[in-house]
Amino acid sequence: VNDRLRGQVTIANDQVDDQILLKSDGFPTYHLANVVDDHLMKITHVIRAEEWINSTPKHVVLYNMFGWEPPVFIHMPLLRNPDKSKISKRKNPVSILDYEQRGFLPPAVLNYLAMLGWTMPDGKELFSLDEFIESFTWDRMHLGGPIFDLEKLTWLNGRYFREKMSDSDLLDHLEKTVFTRQRLEALVPLMRERIDVTEQFLPATQYFYCGDLDFDPTLLKPKKRTYKELRKAFEGFADELDRQLDFSPEALEAFARAYIERKEWSGRDFFMPLRIALTGSKATPPLFDTMSIMGRALSRRRLRAAIGLLKKAAAEESKQKQKQAKGT
Repeated sequence: VNDRLRGQVTIANDQVDDQILLKSDGFPTYHLANVVDDHLMKITHVIRAEEWINSTPKHVVLYNMFGWEPPVFIHMPLLRNPDKSKISKRKNPVSILDYEQRGFLPPAVLNYLAMLGWTMPDGKELFSLDEFIESFTWDRMHLGGPIFDLEKLTWLNGRYFREKMSDSDLLDHLEKTVFTRQRLEALVPLMRERIDVTEQFLPATQYFYCGDLDFDPTLLKPKKRTYKELRKAFEGFADELDRQLDFSPEALEAFARAYIERKEWSGRDFFMPLRIALTGSKATPPLFDTMSIMGRALSRRRLRAAIGLLKKAAAEESKQKQKQAKGT
């Protein structure tokens, strides 16, 4: 198999399984449909992840059997975490909505993605999409498994704030993304019964605006459940929350109550830890109104952070039990 970045790649016959092309119901499997579809659309270059290299021989065989010219295959290196593990939604904020809510600028994100596995000829790190397109060549691609480093992206975004935006531009950005009237209109009905003077508004609503929370992880401990049980419950809840399209308070409450009923959790043992995970506090406006205003991206981010705390707490809990067992 010829790969634009790797040259000739040899894959042994015993690494290629005998592929079913048409199912018994007459529908094609992916590999047949993929080749036919690309040919009919006159695709000239197939650019995909390196995970597909082992499937490419099947596609080349099919192109040859049909008598068609294969496209140019380009298998891109996979993005990795700093620990070299594969990026996954269980560990990373992979939704673009999450980065938007955090306040990353679209040009900065594009700039950073363009730097992963590729470098500008002059080595500069701050460049526009037009500059990238003008300078791009496949020969400058690197295959070393680029690292997606959130700290580097944050640093680059800061440079955009300081070097690409005026004070007026930054003010406009904050008004459009942070201090929006829409957000304030949602918060005012929840807060008017909880504040007595205006200066109390910001402290009372800080968890709607900040990123990660700082709280004692022991607050998450349910009375009748272990840290490990709560972690598993949070992981399942976070996964299903991704598929919850309606984020209104009523829909979220129905979704959450159905979830704990299936998992055989009581509302007391699940909803208070959930409230603390999302807000860092036991005393807040109604839970599902709060989640609705926070939105999917921030809610999942807070849940992921809480899951990380619960993993550490569960490990410590297990060590203590082992020590007690040895002592007895």
